[in-house]
Formats: sequence, structure tokens, C-alpha cells
Amino acid sequence: MKLGLGLYRQLLNRETLRFARQAGVTHIVAHLPGLFVREGSKIITSDQAAYGFGVSEADDPIWAAEGLGDLKALVTGEGLELEALENFAPAHWHDVLLDGPRRAEQMAHLKRILRDIGRAGIRTMGYSFTIAGVWGRTEGPFARGGALSVGFQNPPQPPIPAGMVWNMVYDPARFEPNHPTETVGPVGSEEMWRRLGGFLREVIPVAEEAGVRLALHPDDPPLPTLRGAARLVYHPDSFQRVFDLAPSPMNAVEFCVGTVSEMVGADVYEAVDRYSKAGRIAYVHLRNVRGKVPHYHETFIDDGDTDMLRVLRILHRNGFDGVIIPDHAPLLDCAAPWHASMAHALGWIRAAITAVERG
Repeated sequence: MKLGLGLYRQLLNRETLRFARQAGVTHIVAHLPGLFVREGSKIITSDQAAYGFGVSEADDPIWAAEGLGDLKALVTGEGLELEALENFAPAHWHDVLLDGPRRAEQMAHLKRILRDIGRAGIRTMGYSFTIAGVWGRTEGPFARGGALSVGFQNPPQPPIPAGMVWNMVYDPARFEPNHPTETVGPVGSEEMWRRLGGFLREVIPVAEEAGVRLALHPDDPPLPTLRGAARLVYHPDSFQRVFDLAPSPMNAVEFCVGTVSEMVGADVYEAVDRYSKAGRIAYVHLRNVRGKVPHYHETFIDDGDTDMLRVLRILHRNGFDGVIIPDHAPLLDCAAPWHASMAHALGWIRAAITAVERG
């Protein structure tokens, strides 16, 4: 098993990559949409701002062939491997998610991106097929010792304003955050599965040709419906339905242990066993939580409801040799909260992997 680190866009620089290398990381997962910062530097994973996680720019040069090549060179230049990109920009595929008038144009653009990812030598593209996105999380002193963390506490769910999808704004001209005159209408479960099926049938052949594995992240928070839009994978059994839509080794899962642990009626250990044994896990997010939807809080990796050592033992037993990254973590009170929190999580995971692999 390989130790990785997920980096948000503003952290993709030489200084942070050096920090990762020094912490024992070998692989990077680059999360490109959104900045996930507040007040210039504070890393956040809640979405208290009216604009969700920000505005998605359609002409972002990082998604061009040259931009992807430059990103790959930046990472490899620091002695690391760029394992995966995470999440298409909402501005590039809002009408794929919404089944809107620009769907065909946007599908063609996504296929071009996949081909460029393959040419850049990046092996995996993580994605989340959701209209509402990651929404409703709040910050608070929820973790051990009062550390700042995020949680979901069953908030009221207003409809999604027009111009927003995936909890990011793709059309600022239409978007009205406070009292929208136009909203995204309700979308049922079977319609969402139809849209995902159409997406996969078109992109999987391109992914096979490009040598890029598509990896679906389960819905977080894992509720059947969020803000009027049905969710797809809010129970681990639903991963199999995703695979059945396009039976290809390039159709895989980005297994988020924290999200699966939040699911009502889920056995996270059985799910890890089932999908790692089947070889369908592209890479792993390791995050601990306490509680289940609609009430849960994120915790330090060694201090939640899930036995992470047991998870790693299952992965090792089933021959999983992919990348494991710490997901977002509670922030330690110090001068560099994100760096300290990631160092704590990385150190724990590295030691745990070593212990598991040595038996």
C-alpha cells in the first residue's frame, strides 16, 4: 500500500510538495475545483459561505494539455508521483449533471480532458456524480480536545439556486444566493441513475483507450436526497449498481472510509472487504467519524467509530496495493493547523501500514 496526500488547488506548490515528501508521502491526489480557503489561508471543508465552495471557472488553464503536463512535472520534480486528479470542474459538466442543453458539448470536452490526462501519464480520475455536491457541513470544536472539525447536523435543505451545481457556482449571472427566483427542480433517483448510466457508457470507452481509471466517490453526506436532488451511492451496495452500468476495470470506486462509515445500515468492514477483494477500489480516502447521517462529526483518524487498523488489515489481506490518502482532518491548534493535522494523520497511516504489512 502506498502513502498519498490529497492537495487542494492552492496547496499545489513546491513548498507543500516538499512537506509531503518529508512526511513520507510518495503519491499525490490533486483536487482541482475550488480553493477551499477562507481569509486567504485557512483551509476549510465546511460550506458556510453563500457561494458554497466558490465559483468554477470554465477557462481554467490547468485543464488544458499543457496545464496538466505542467502539473505532472511540478509533482514529479519533487520526487513524487501524481496518482490522480479529483473532481471535474462544475463549469465543465453542469449540463451533464443537469441533463441540460449543453450536455453533448460538455461530454465532448470531458472526453478531451480524459485523453489529455492519459497523455500526461496520470492514471486515475476521481469524480462525484451529484447535483447538490458536498453541502450542509458546519465547523465546530467537535474533535478531541476541542479541535476544529466539521459535522453534519441535519440542517434545513433549501432548493439549489440556478447557476449552482455540485455546491459551486458555474453561472454567477444567474446565481442568487439569498432569495433565488429560479432554482434547480427536484430530480428523482431513477433519473439520476439514468444520467450516470449515459455518462459512463460514453466515457468508459475513452477511459479505456486513454488508460485512465474513473473512480466514483460515494455521496457525502450519504442521504437518499439532498436539496431536492436524489443521491446515488448512499449505501455501499449501490457501488455494484455503478459497476453493472459499465462492466469495465476502468469503472472503479474512490473508496471514502469516512463517507461509508456515515451511511445508515452500512458495515464499513464488509464493504471494504467486498470491493477490495473484487479489485474495484482505485484509491482510498481514510477519514474517521462519530455518528451517522443525519448527525455526525469528523474526528481524528485514531479517535472515531471506525477501527482504521482493521480497515488496513482487510485491504492488505485482499492484495490492495493502491494509494491511501488522509481525507480532511480536524485542525490542531498551532501556527500551521493544516500542516500539523496532516502530519499527524500521515504519521499514523504510515506507521499503521508498516505494522500491517509486517504482520
